[in-house]
Amino acid sequence: MCRSSFPQPAPVPAGSAAAAMARGDAPRDSYHLVGISFFILGLGTLLPWNFFITAIPYFQGRLAGANGTAGALSTNHTGPTDAFNFNNWVTLLSQLPLLLFTLLNSFLYQCVPEAVRILGSLLAMLLLFALTAALVKVDVSPGPFFSITMASVWFINSFCAVLQGSLFGQLGTMPSTYNTLFLSGQGLAGIFAALAMLTSMASGVDAQTSALGYFLTPCVGIVLSIVCYLSLPHLEFARYYLAKKPSQAPTQELETKAELLQCDEKNGVPSSPQKAALTSDVDPEKEPELEPAEPRDPGKPSVFVVFRKIWLTALCLVLVFTVTLSVFPAITAMVTSSTSPGKWTFSLPGEFFNPICCFLLFNVMDWLGRSLTSYFLWPVENSRLLPLLVCLRFLFVPLFMLCHVPQRARLPILFPQDAYFIIFMLLFAVSNGYLVSLTMCLAPRQVLAHEREVAGALMTFFLALGLSCGASLSFLFKALL
Repeated sequence: MCRSSFPQPAPVPAGSAAAAMARGDAPRDSYHLVGISFFILGLGTLLPWNFFITAIPYFQGRLAGANGTAGALSTNHTGPTDAFNFNNWVTLLSQLPLLLFTLLNSFLYQCVPEAVRILGSLLAMLLLFALTAALVKVDVSPGPFFSITMASVWFINSFCAVLQGSLFGQLGTMPSTYNTLFLSGQGLAGIFAALAMLTSMASGVDAQTSALGYFLTPCVGIVLSIVCYLSLPHLEFARYYLAKKPSQAPTQELETKAELLQCDEKNGVPSSPQKAALTSDVDPEKEPELEPAEPRDPGKPSVFVVFRKIWLTALCLVLVFTVTLSVFPAITAMVTSSTSPGKWTFSLPGEFFNPICCFLLFNVMDWLGRSLTSYFLWPVENSRLLPLLVCLRFLFVPLFMLCHVPQRARLPILFPQDAYFIIFMLLFAVSNGYLVSLTMCLAPRQVLAHEREVAGALMTFFLALGLSCGASLSFLFKALL
């Protein structure tokens, strides 16, 4: 594991706060600046994925033949005219890098310094998003536009995976409440993207300016993330904890994510590698409690032994994300309102139904679902009810496929009313958030204390596997429509 690249503070007078740090006294997080910085960094890691999927109508409009001056953010192009299967490809190419870099992180961390990984990833994401924004002003035929966009999606999410893994490594040295703040920022990224979409649509400006403003928004967010990261070496609280980073073998760095997958024994707050609920009782000054040393060295835990203990919980996590990514957003983004246009347009150009009832509703209810584990954990570990609840989520696949998707070749529309789609989406999102958080909480409880790091690394891999499986299945389900 690479050591922190932050510069060490120069000698200072004995009465200063830095001297207190040298004596082992933890400084205070003045004005909660470190907590705010990690919250913004968490937000920045998932902005690309959320901004791309929320803008699916814009991309489909360009691929349907609309030029750079006419492609509207809010135009809903679906059905057989979507010859490129954009919904499916953007989902798959966003999730495959996460699976790939979950496997390659150990090698990457050994070869590339931490500062290069973090700043390099942020700068690359900024440049690629600037390219996406610039393409709004450029007339490009659908074929080349699709190729450029898919390449951008792949590389942006690859850099996001590197960035996320590197920041997880830093968070392993921070108090646990900073893990929650970072993951809460990730959890709010989807809501932020949906609100940015709605703001652009409701601005009243022309479609091109609206799309340009939308794609420049994550650029601002990434710049803020860069500023936050560069400010950490100048904050004594951050220097104190990041300087304590232990020396580990390169192959163990990925396992620092295990701390983020454990559930706090007092309040049950989950910490997911993708997103987490923002808790109201954050104490940024409280250091994580260390487990008492075990009376004897249990030895390095076996991956196979740990897998045998958590395989059912890991399978549940895979199935939860498989169901979610198989229909969201590939199928759900194709659903349109069956009511009169005025209900959702509010006399403004474009469709508001899908941004509100698909993306905004999903992200809000998913966030709320994750927060439920702060109050209760049910079913408990080793309960057969958990696999049953997870398998029941497969019912959402036909339910969404039978909603109001106007152009279809095979299946009928059995749920044409908007209320059906809204109810399905509400239950779909809440169950996704709750079951993801629940499995993340239960896995560490099923193993011994010295096996939790391996359990965390395994759950991280199965999370990425579930996302990739769901994205792959979305091609099949869309073909069955």
